[in-house]
Amino acid sequence: MNTIKKYCKAVNAAMLSMVVLCLAGCTKNFDELNTPKNLITVKNINLSTLGQAFADAQYYGHVGDQGGWELMHELHASIYAQVYTTTSSGFNTDQYQAVASWVQSGFNAFYSNPAVMINFVKNYTAENNMPAENAIAQIWEVPIWQRMTDFFGPVMFSEFGNGKTSVEYDSQEDLYRSFFKILDDATAVLKQHTGETPFGNNDLMFGGNVNKWITFANSLRLRLAMRIVYADPTLARQEAEKAVTAGVMTDNTQTANVSTTASSLNYLTRWTYINPFCMSATSESILIGFNDPRLTVFWNEGGGRLGGDKGFHGVRNGLPVVLKTSSLRSGVAGCSFPSKKFLPIADGGANPPIPIITAAEVFFLKAEGALRGWNMGGTAKDLYNEGIRQSLKYWANSPDAEINDYIASTNTPSAVADGIVAQDFHTPPESDITVKYEEGASFERNLEQIITQKWIDLFMSPWECWAERRRTGYPRGYAIIASLDPDIPVTAIIRRMVFPPSEYSNNKVAVEKAVTLLGGPDNTM
Repeated sequence: MNTIKKYCKAVNAAMLSMVVLCLAGCTKNFDELNTPKNLITVKNINLSTLGQAFADAQYYGHVGDQGGWELMHELHASIYAQVYTTTSSGFNTDQYQAVASWVQSGFNAFYSNPAVMINFVKNYTAENNMPAENAIAQIWEVPIWQRMTDFFGPVMFSEFGNGKTSVEYDSQEDLYRSFFKILDDATAVLKQHTGETPFGNNDLMFGGNVNKWITFANSLRLRLAMRIVYADPTLARQEAEKAVTAGVMTDNTQTANVSTTASSLNYLTRWTYINPFCMSATSESILIGFNDPRLTVFWNEGGGRLGGDKGFHGVRNGLPVVLKTSSLRSGVAGCSFPSKKFLPIADGGANPPIPIITAAEVFFLKAEGALRGWNMGGTAKDLYNEGIRQSLKYWANSPDAEINDYIASTNTPSAVADGIVAQDFHTPPESDITVKYEEGASFERNLEQIITQKWIDLFMSPWECWAERRRTGYPRGYAIIASLDPDIPVTAIIRRMVFPPSEYSNNKVAVEKAVTLLGGPDNTM
């Protein structure tokens, strides 16, 4: 029989985490004798427990567990995106040092929970004639697996959960094509069920609002289309225009946020209390130079929570261990840490929701499409300006006058004050682009403006920031101070993570085949 193990992981009223177990018996009363009392049988699953399983897949699918957040988001994606830099002497991924155990733990966190959960919900709803729930589960598969393929390249997707001892990897090209097909099929189903509220309050993004799920799927299609623009420009344009025609997000009421509670925290709040990461020099240059209203939303002034000189101060990525002093980590030297909003609740933090796709990101995607000559329903300039407007409303609740002044601003990124560490690196401005859209400028200059503003908006989505920086080269950022890998120059941008050691031990044939899909060795470049 199939059983589902329940343990205490609360989301809203409760969070149910499930592990499907296969049990076989040889006696008449085997089920009753051999089923522990804390297990719920699959045949007894109801809409409430199924909804809790979906909530689990939503929350952990984007966040991972507490360790997964730190290992995947903060120790890799956020520093390679140059949103943050590390302040701890033990965190050397910022200097391009590979740590296989960290990647392994993050990989395990995904494949042992959200991948299992969404697979279970998808299969259960298909077997029990629940088309709307099944369509939503399939849509949610896309963003969580998209992040994994952007992290590793080939990943186990179509064969995951096949019960075999060897699980094949899908190429990134096949994955993206399958994502588009999934969105096609799922939105077609949802259009037939707009009067229903699948998963109800257990849907942590939209409360079962089918129309918002359709808009989310279309917006996700636009993101995926732009991600492949250099790999397959024809398909990218086709899918992007299809998304816009079908209807993407137009304002913040449609933004996809995973809700949080005191039991299901925004995971950034679980790490800010020890100040392991602070503002990067790239963040300082861009946000201070632009006089950006989001600066004070994202970062604390001066020495973080513990005081120090006043002002917003970032640190170059790749800082040598000798310069990661206790005073820098404590805040005495003046490094800016995440703002009070992102502190633990006990310290006055707001525990904000987790953005998956914002309306602002959608406008920036459309702006890039228009810049490329695609039919996006507006000019690149107008869509770019609306992206800024939506972002400032979402993050800073800025009044219209402040937004208009910012959009018209000719401010440019500033030089970085390096005096908060023992060595001055003479860091120049990150770029010379303005906030104001530069009509008549080159394609690349306008693209840099669009991506830089998108990068600011994606503060809580470091995986997307890193993916966009790899795709476009923007924001330019800075060379890291020191690389601990002699084969990776300080000017490089890490391209991917290597497959974890367990795959070479437990799934050797499949992972070695996956390496051939990379077009080179299993490394980070």
